Amino acid sequence: MIQFFKNSWEEVTKEVTWPKWSELQSSATLVLVASIIFALVVGVIDFLIENGLRLFYQSV
Repeated sequence: MIQFFKNSWEEVTKEVTWPKWSELQSSATLVLVASIIFALVVGVIDFLIENGLRLFYQSV
């Protein structure tokens, strides 16, 4: 178990290439914008289905 943690620590500190701060910020911004667009699309679809069903049930 100790060897596993030693190997893991060595890999994380010496083998992994970490992104630069600017790359991290641009990726986070992209994820944020995509999440907002997705939420808006789902909200619009929910609104349309809710009102469509309400009209349908009122007419029946």
